[in-house]
Amino acid sequence: MILDIIIFIIITIYSISLLLIFMYALAQLNLLFNYLKAKKETDTSKKFDFTNPNEIPFVTIQLPVYNELYVMKRLLKNIAKLKYPLDKLEIQVLDDSTDESIETTAKEIQKIQEKGIDITHIRRSNRQGFKAGALKEGLRIAKGEFIAIFDADFLPHSDWLYQTVPYFKDEKVGVVQTRWGHINRNYSTLTKIQAFALDAHFTLEQVGRNSKGHFINFNGTAGIWRKECIYDAGNWEGDTLTEDLDLSYRAQLKKWKFKYLENVETPAELPIVISAARSQQFRWNKGGAENFQKMMHRVIRSKNISFKTKIHSVLHLLNSSMFTCIFLVAVLSIPMLYIKNEFEHLKIYFYVMSFFVISSFIFFVCYWHMYKNIYGGGFLNFIKYIGAFFTFFSIAMGFSLHNTIAVLEGHFGKKSEFVRTPKFNIKNIKDAWKTNKYIKKKPSGNVIIEGILAIYFAYGMYSAFVVGNEDGDFGLFPFHLMLFIGFSYVFFKSIFSKA
Repeated sequence: MILDIIIFIIITIYSISLLLIFMYALAQLNLLFNYLKAKKETDTSKKFDFTNPNEIPFVTIQLPVYNELYVMKRLLKNIAKLKYPLDKLEIQVLDDSTDESIETTAKEIQKIQEKGIDITHIRRSNRQGFKAGALKEGLRIAKGEFIAIFDADFLPHSDWLYQTVPYFKDEKVGVVQTRWGHINRNYSTLTKIQAFALDAHFTLEQVGRNSKGHFINFNGTAGIWRKECIYDAGNWEGDTLTEDLDLSYRAQLKKWKFKYLENVETPAELPIVISAARSQQFRWNKGGAENFQKMMHRVIRSKNISFKTKIHSVLHLLNSSMFTCIFLVAVLSIPMLYIKNEFEHLKIYFYVMSFFVISSFIFFVCYWHMYKNIYGGGFLNFIKYIGAFFTFFSIAMGFSLHNTIAVLEGHFGKKSEFVRTPKFNIKNIKDAWKTNKYIKKKPSGNVIIEGILAIYFAYGMYSAFVVGNEDGDFGLFPFHLMLFIGFSYVFFKSIFSKA
């Protein structure tokens, strides 16, 4: 009796998780169709005529920074090269730093001021509200009608403002967001899989949603806001770890339009050590769950948006929660393997559930279009893509425990500090990144569990040989192999902290 209840619970949780993953995959497929259609359309957006000086608006650039010793000079020198009339431009360095970077930043700012550029060094006595609080403080005294924001690891091209500001000719446009590029994409396996994931977001998802008027998000950096839009939406709030997603939804609920520019790339640096990637992933995934709790009811009750936009918005807010479903499917897949081969009357259920393997195929097709868009098509690139997809999915699943914990904390309202992602300014692979003072030296206690899970999925592979009849059951073997690789990678990288 107790065994039957346990089996019922396992099957129920496993089935619901698979169903949610399948629904998410279908949403991704719909975004792919939107994306492919959008690529064929011509942009007819209204734009400012910058040949007329009277149409060039005043812009404020905000640089929210906190203890960025290794990249501040690079950031400031790059920002100072942006082309724009100096009488219509100001730069705010919103510096919440507590280390020696304050002095080096001040010296660099002074050099830029001597060139006639309006740049100010704004310091706060505390980090209340973290990044959101700094942006809000700077906004209070900003001269610009439009507010461009760059994190410390971003390096916009010199014509960035000329490529983005003109779209605000349409008075309904509240935000213009650009695509992230990756200056160290090929540094390591870790940077390659991060680039893979971000490329999917910045092509398939952002274009797919934006082209049909569905909600998208300002990505925290490499974008520009209309100041009026920020105030109308309620200004920056620091009650979630992803203040960018929060304000984006509040603005779009107020009927502000977002303009996404896939063809405008803003290069940036990816985290090169796993501890930095882990902290970034934790903040993004926890913040996503926090925003689901904060915004879901407002989205569902809104009378300003269509039913389809509501569906995409809810799934968008649940993006990070998919890691919980993946983790549950992974952990329960081994008990399910034994249940399948011990209880003959459940065989029909497993035949039905095998249909959901199509989710993986949908992701494979969707991400191929993203990969092809960046690297080009052809047979050789397709073969490379298969390897990249396998690697990405394996390591993404290896992060599933870490990200599930973040998601659960977000949904259950556990508050935590905004932990910045360390930057490195690595020039080449021989650089001594280990001297970076911001690296988290001690691995998380969750790493031990990740090591145990690697062994657990090795057992899952072994189980394929011993369950069922004498031929075994290898249906889940590829899945367990990917999980073993993913958790082993995350475990060993976290223990030995190698870039």
